[in-house]
Amino acid sequence: MYSRRDVLGAAALAIVPVRLEPERIARALEPFAGRGEASSERDARDEEAWLAVQQAFTVDRSLVNLNNGGVSPSPAIVQGAMKRHLDYSNQCPPHHMWQVLEKQREGVRQRLARLFGCDADEIAITRNASESLQTCQLGLELERGDEVLTSTQDYPRMLTTFEQRARREGIVLRKVSLPVPAEDDAEVVRRFAEAIGPRTRLMLVCHVINLTGQILPVRELVALGREHGVPVVVDGAHAFAHFPFAHAELDCDYYGTSLHKWLFAPHGTGLLFVRREKIASLWPLMGAPEKLDGDVRKFEEIGTHPAANAIAIAEALTFHEGIGPARKAARLRYLRDQWAKRLLQSDRVRLRTSLERRFSCGIATVAVEGLDTARLGAHLWERHRILTSTILHPEVEGLRISPSVYTTLEELDRFCEAVETAIREGLPA
Repeated sequence: MYSRRDVLGAAALAIVPVRLEPERIARALEPFAGRGEASSERDARDEEAWLAVQQAFTVDRSLVNLNNGGVSPSPAIVQGAMKRHLDYSNQCPPHHMWQVLEKQREGVRQRLARLFGCDADEIAITRNASESLQTCQLGLELERGDEVLTSTQDYPRMLTTFEQRARREGIVLRKVSLPVPAEDDAEVVRRFAEAIGPRTRLMLVCHVINLTGQILPVRELVALGREHGVPVVVDGAHAFAHFPFAHAELDCDYYGTSLHKWLFAPHGTGLLFVRREKIASLWPLMGAPEKLDGDVRKFEEIGTHPAANAIAIAEALTFHEGIGPARKAARLRYLRDQWAKRLLQSDRVRLRTSLERRFSCGIATVAVEGLDTARLGAHLWERHRILTSTILHPEVEGLRISPSVYTTLEELDRFCEAVETAIREGLPA
């Protein structure tokens, strides 16, 4: 028999982890309150409004982080939620973490599905894009001699996954080369189409190429795969919450992404979409009971894991929606153009990314003729404390630059000035 005190105590504990801090979100997003998405392009240039968003982050302003495409900081509201949930978990993990917080994943699942435009029972919450994509890469049935098709510019970890299957199981990995930049969707599709053969059993395509920020024609590539009876797995690591789109625009069966990049969710959070009718035939990375064969939650059967990270995704979603997806993308393109168009005034600067709206958003890769890319990246960091991502690929060489909504114009000016000085004076010995 439970006493009244027991009941009230349990109720109080259940309330603690879902406590919101609406006043903190309101302060950061107040400048955009009441503005529709139609004003996004104009809002992208409203520095006073973006100042409030910039201050929502706890970033170190003694340096300039232009590698947000790798992993992004979370705003304070997300960090606070995660810490609060973690503190609550540690009060009594078997109950608080497993019995209370884990059940709240369902609310997060529903919100992620709403943003992606699918059913909640088609969304698994994972730890990152790699886990999501490897679930598909390793979970789809392949036999010795079967071919998988991707591009030479796909993410190294995903290529490594297929290379391991090739060594272990005897599958064959085929890779197509893509233009840099690629400004003709038909040409991209043509190259994939030419590479499809009678033994092709699986395709992996990027939504956004990590090397350059190139946006690929996913819907057309998915249609190509269907035409040949080939499943298509979409690597959306750099796309989700970067620019607005919904599942209906892609029409894919499998989509994997990280949430700690452009959604600003806690580090170690990701999403896997599997179309409902495909769930049963996709094996999970870790063993799951037979009763879950047709349940997307089988992909979350990974043993003991923290609940705090996943539950705090909810705060990141609120922050993202408060800014507005279209407004966010407009700001990211505006920041990209600020540095890219300025540096392009030098005839030695080469941009590896198209600035056309449909081919890129906040990420672009730049190289300077006559300057060693790796040395330039090291110089920017060591001398100026400006962090970039050095890309040294057989088809692409340059510095990948990815500002975020907290990046200031002054920080981009410092980056440009440092590169311009290096162009003019050379790199120090």
